Amino acid sequence: MSSEDVTRRLAQVHERVAAACTATGRRTDEVRVLLASKTMDVATVRAALLADAGARAAGSGTAPVLLGENRVQELVAKAPALVDLGPTWHVIGPLQSNKVNAALRWASAVQSVADDALAQRLSDRVRERDVPLDVWVQVNVSGEPTKHGASPDVAADLGVRVAALPGLRLVGFMTVGARSDDTAVVRAGFARLRDVRDEVVGSGAPGTADARGLSMGMSGDLEAAVAEGATVVRLGTAVFGERPPQEGPHR
Repeated sequence: MSSEDVTRRLAQVHERVAAACTATGRRTDEVRVLLASKTMDVATVRAALLADAGARAAGSGTAPVLLGENRVQELVAKAPALVDLGPTWHVIGPLQSNKVNAALRWASAVQSVADDALAQRLSDRVRERDVPLDVWVQVNVSGEPTKHGASPDVAADLGVRVAALPGLRLVGFMTVGARSDDTAVVRAGFARLRDVRDEVVGSGAPGTADARGLSMGMSGDLEAAVAEGATVVRLGTAVFGERPPQEGPHR
């Protein structure tokens, strides 16, 4: 895909987000765009970052896009080649404990905390830092066995425990929407994540005051996610086009 195509598609994404916000009475600055760069080469990701910087320089008023990687090996391969552009990287795929050190050399946030073991590993790794690591608890709102995340029934309690760990700052909750053509089903899942978030923030438990983020919605369902309160939408194909198939589990 050419840089011109990436620029055009990124502008269309921001238009979609703005329209979704307007339709639901939200401000456009309430929703941040994260570009999921899985399988994309460095040149394509660079084109997206440059297009984003150019749009903001021209007065778009949008916040800088975030970058998200599902696989640590892709993160450590791409990040050094893009460091001159200063992107903010998030880990958005399942993270194995033995990959934590490699991931945290580049990522400033982990959106895929789904159990106490990973949360504790992250805490052990960063507790001596001056700045805490932003983390999100991933919740499997659809119950689909192929999806990563804690059950909604236990996610609130997990969030409270994660928020109390030294070195971590719980900033919100993440999910992948239901694989369904029924918008009502998809929205119900997003609403369930919002309920989990509200329960944790409303608990008043230590470290939960900042946990207001909702990372939900992708290229096919961002409008439904914005309607239910998304603060981050994670978009890949809408900007980069269809991805080639990639074998093997996420790392």
